[in-house]
Amino acid sequence: MRGAALIAGLTGALVLLCLLAAGSGQVDIPPSEVLGSLLHRLGIDAGPLPTAAQGENALWVVRFPRVVLAAATGAALGCAGALMQGVFGNPLAEPGVIGVSSGAAVGAAAVIVLGLTGLGGWTVVGLAFVCGFATTLLVYVVSRSNGRTEVVTLLLTGIAVNAVSTALLGLLLFMSSNDALRAITSWQLGSLAGATWDSVAVVAPLTVVGCVVACGYARKLDLLALGERSARHLGVDVERLRLSGIVLIALLTSAAVAFSGIISFVGLVVPHLIRMVTGPGHRVLLPASALGGAALLVAADLVARTALDYQELPLGVLTSVVGGPFFFWLLRRTRARSGGWG
Repeated sequence: MRGAALIAGLTGALVLLCLLAAGSGQVDIPPSEVLGSLLHRLGIDAGPLPTAAQGENALWVVRFPRVVLAAATGAALGCAGALMQGVFGNPLAEPGVIGVSSGAAVGAAAVIVLGLTGLGGWTVVGLAFVCGFATTLLVYVVSRSNGRTEVVTLLLTGIAVNAVSTALLGLLLFMSSNDALRAITSWQLGSLAGATWDSVAVVAPLTVVGCVVACGYARKLDLLALGERSARHLGVDVERLRLSGIVLIALLTSAAVAFSGIISFVGLVVPHLIRMVTGPGHRVLLPASALGGAALLVAADLVARTALDYQELPLGVLTSVVGGPFFFWLLRRTRARSGGWG
């Protein structure tokens, strides 16, 4: 009952945030007019249309693509974080913290610098997926010891992956033209300024498919939380579950970074907040983390583009300002509970 109420509440909050975000900016549009414009596009003759000059264009060319991309990216990161924590059996696992996001960003940046077009509009996501999958698999293999994921090894692996990714991004920056240089820089800082309906058409389907498939693993992840031996006795193919989970994590992470860049801590903060409300059951945790991640990133992007007049704060920097202190708190909490890193 609590889980259903939480999901309903998060859904309502996401809808309200989307209406508020779509109407906020240099051209202010009331939420009622935002909703009216949306309903008219759906063929429903209800609600007022925007009265501001160029209000319709502002909504459908700039605002709506950005809001939808923010929601899809946040959902992908939130779900990927919850899934990664379940697969690795570690509360500190998150695509940005352990270097998976930066690895996928290297693949996306390489497409721009090298001018690769092998998969058409899907080339960016395709190479980001390959690099994201490789880094996820690397972190999984290196951090495993005696049948469990070591906290220290996980964090050290993330530091190493982030260091290598930063070096590769620096090399790509050195090789890039002015346009590519600006694109890679925005990836490093995280931004949704370049959102278009074309980018939404790539990210949104991948996010929906990834989240739906991830929710299908909820029962198996709950059994895995009991321990590998217990899960195997209950019929779970643990290695197959982990491998398919890694593929899903790479898919969701690559979709998130392909157009928005490196946005850290969403996949760490949101699942932990959800657990505090409903507990560790993945049947609620996975969809609620997706909704919570979507709501958080829509709100963060709204702050990023409206906090300062005629300027836009880097979205990745903003989420790190909030997520960094939360991560420090979580490290201390984890250490206090375990009595050390062991």
